[in-house]
Amino acid sequence: MSLLEAREIKKNFGKLTALKGASLSVESNEFHGLIGPNGSGKSTFMKCLVGAESPSSGSVWFDGVDISRSSSQARARRGMSLKFQITSVLPALSLYDNLLLALQGHSSLTELLFSRTRHRLHDEVMTALEKFKLADRATDSASELSHGQQQWLEIAMALASHPKVLLLDEPTGGMSLEERRITGELLMPIKKVCSLVIVEHDLDFIRDFCDRLTVLDQGAVLDTGTVAEIQNSSKVQEVYLRRV
Repeated sequence: MSLLEAREIKKNFGKLTALKGASLSVESNEFHGLIGPNGSGKSTFMKCLVGAESPSSGSVWFDGVDISRSSSQARARRGMSLKFQITSVLPALSLYDNLLLALQGHSSLTELLFSRTRHRLHDEVMTALEKFKLADRATDSASELSHGQQQWLEIAMALASHPKVLLLDEPTGGMSLEERRITGELLMPIKKVCSLVIVEHDLDFIRDFCDRLTVLDQGAVLDTGTVAEIQNSSKVQEVYLRRV
């Protein structure tokens, strides 16, 4: 069984059908891109995967367990981590403290009460900041970062729980071309430690590092395959590439 598997997910919002039986499978240490035109259901699909939305029908399996009715917190404890498009860093805090808080989420109440974690986690905080080219900004407040750097910080925070799969919802939205290029480079080493599901509009950005792609259109899966297969898919060429 795949590490993450969604089976025939349907999602209705009143009379609006956002997902029409969408399915997805992600293997261990696989980078999987989820693409499609605006309104195709990508973000809704991601929310159903992590428990932020409850599917109207269908099931979600993670690491061999049916988690369809599990809360988002329970899914996180099993090893799922999600970063939405809008950053949720704490702008008044330093980069160091933002990441420290993310790491402290896995500490016991006793450790937190007696402030035992800051010293113990120092090296891990600095290593994470270094991996995302932010170590020299450790004491700066997050509000001083560029949009792209805030996205990098939040990805580092999402990885703090050492997830089995990281889900990113349009992480490069609003970035400059140079920031997008660097983001691709920063994501590559993640493959050694976890799988990645990434929602993107830009096929040019994700085709260099994704192993497989799933294309959504109007709430349904249009096609799934390798990057080359998707680029050569007549269905994708007709429906997706002409609309993005």
